[in-house]
Amino acid sequence: KMKFIIGIGGVTNGGKTTLTNRLLKTLPNCCVIHQDDFFKKPNQIEVGEDGFRQWDVITALDMEAMVSTVKGWQENPVKFARSHGVSLSLETEEMDSERDIHILIVEGFLIYNYKPLLDIYDKCLYISIPYEECKRRRSTRTYTVPDPAGLFDGHVWPMYLKHRKEMEDNCDRIEYLDGMTSKENIFNLALGSIQNAIQTKL
Repeated sequence: KMKFIIGIGGVTNGGKTTLTNRLLKTLPNCCVIHQDDFFKKPNQIEVGEDGFRQWDVITALDMEAMVSTVKGWQENPVKFARSHGVSLSLETEEMDSERDIHILIVEGFLIYNYKPLLDIYDKCLYISIPYEECKRRRSTRTYTVPDPAGLFDGHVWPMYLKHRKEMEDNCDRIEYLDGMTSKENIFNLALGSIQNAIQTKL
């Protein structure tokens, strides 16, 4: 069986989830791991020098648990898929090539900023949007823990810039997608790129 892991990274509110959901519906035997599911509890998030709780840094996440979840998929993608309610094409009479491929999407805002994860990706995608648009989109979203005043400019954006530079220094395989173009365009570019990479690996 061939295993193929896709990273979908990007700035907050850049369109990662939208793209991930469409790919999940399109690609065969496809599971997803969301980095946001690994946030620590609010009382475990420390307050930084910027005066804000440090949500937008790697230590806000239980990355060891995330890595072991990825490893669980790698060890047994069929079992993982079934336990996550993903229907597999091996239960039907589909093409042999589809039956032999298992795909995992790892989605999140800091997926290229944790060394133990960097080597697992077969394809690294990253959606970016500019400051004004990011701030506008973020202000329309409702979070479980609401953004305190000034969080975007005081913490979210500066951390994004810092991590983006760090990511670019550590990972040279990233393909950038322009989050300002249509969702359709982003999806088509991502899908084409993934399909090419799978063909190459087969």
